[in-house]
Amino acid sequence: MKKIELHLHLEGAAPPDFIRSLAGEKRLTLDGVFDDRGAYAYDDFAGFLRCYEGATRVLQGPRDYARLLAEVLERCAEEGVIYVELFVSPEFCGEADLSAWRDHLAAMTEVADAARADGIDSRGIVTAIRHFDPDRARRSAICAAETAGGWITGFGMGGAEQVHKATDFAWSFDCAAEAGLGLTCHAGEWLGPDSVRQALDLGCTRIGHGVRAIEDPALVRDLVERNITLEVCPGSNIALGVYPGWDAHPIARLADAGVRVTVSTDDPPFFHSTLRAEYDRLASTFDWGDTEFRQINLWAAEAAFCDTATRDRLKKEFA
Repeated sequence: MKKIELHLHLEGAAPPDFIRSLAGEKRLTLDGVFDDRGAYAYDDFAGFLRCYEGATRVLQGPRDYARLLAEVLERCAEEGVIYVELFVSPEFCGEADLSAWRDHLAAMTEVADAARADGIDSRGIVTAIRHFDPDRARRSAICAAETAGGWITGFGMGGAEQVHKATDFAWSFDCAAEAGLGLTCHAGEWLGPDSVRQALDLGCTRIGHGVRAIEDPALVRDLVERNITLEVCPGSNIALGVYPGWDAHPIARLADAGVRVTVSTDDPPFFHSTLRAEYDRLASTFDWGDTEFRQINLWAAEAAFCDTATRDRLKKEFA
């Protein structure tokens, strides 16, 4: 089945062998990043963030990001993905310096254009990092606003949800919105419904994760009425312990309530998952079939941060 993925972190999609190879080329030591089997090593969400940022340390310049994007898009295509939106942070591309960000973006855009010709389309979502603080997020927002259009079509925020309120970042989201970028924000993963409400107050039309909205029926109704789309990553939620298992995950209950849910992998190598595996588990756990998967991809096409022509083309794939 063809698929659309809206929630994939570029650095978090880096295969361990890619990171090890790049570290070897640069003669860098990656203490604590891998376990004895060569997989990413972490015990909890804080450890995951440390591991993620440690692995990202080997990406040192536009050429490295171009190589990574080519690798990730190739693997997406192998999973049947025809359109993917990738979170990428200027913080990791020259410490959010606008000139450095432009250089990184030019290299990634060249790769994205070549991949589009080979059948997989993509867009970039500039991502602020919540636990770095609101002032630093402004620099990422400026990078986003100054390079809006072309490959960059969205702005979002990831990182530790427990640090700062989402509304502390209002300036950055306003800046991105004025540049015409689509808005999304990680919320309702580690914190409850109020976190989702804060993201909505920022003007977001999509919520990264958002699954804990299920705890508040009034919020669920609000999501339905406002046509808010959730970028749900079930395998990530289970691997990190947000839910104890697939049976406990609320994605089916949210969909049954009329919430627009989509399915993504978040940081697949970290969670030993693929998009095909996510679909297989949804099918076996909730008895989802072609009808349900067609619907979630239609919702994804409608929520994608892309131009009208691209959206119409994607919707035809699932009509």
